[in-house]
Amino acid sequence: MPPVSDPAASGNLRPILRSPSLLTREMLAGVLTALALIPEVISFSVIAGVDPQVSLIASVVLCLAMSVFGGRPAMVTAAAGSVALVIGPMVHQHGVGYILPAVILAGIIQILFGLCGMPRLMRFIPRR
Repeated sequence: MPPVSDPAASGNLRPILRSPSLLTREMLAGVLTALALIPEVISFSVIAGVDPQVSLIASVVLCLAMSVFGGRPAMVTAAAGSVALVIGPMVHQHGVGYILPAVILAGIIQILFGLCGMPRLMRFIPRR
């Protein structure tokens, strides 16, 4: 992989904070991304059967968490239609209060898979 020349993509915050134009560009990109997510988040809330306000708050929390914990270049942080399809029947049967425990449990399972060496098995999944 070639070296990254864009300070924003490298994950180094010092050049961004020292350059007002670069900081403005990054903030504008964040605001535009958040605005672009609004229709997607509302449509996924309809699929999942929850109030759109719940989905909007969840997307804000997701974006804030990713800004704090960081991401990777070209990593997409947004709602997923597949998750909305799976959560929909659960919300219908048990209510909105079960979403947070279900998501936390899914994250714990992913962490355990990572610690148990499951990523090694990814080489057996075809890329095409």
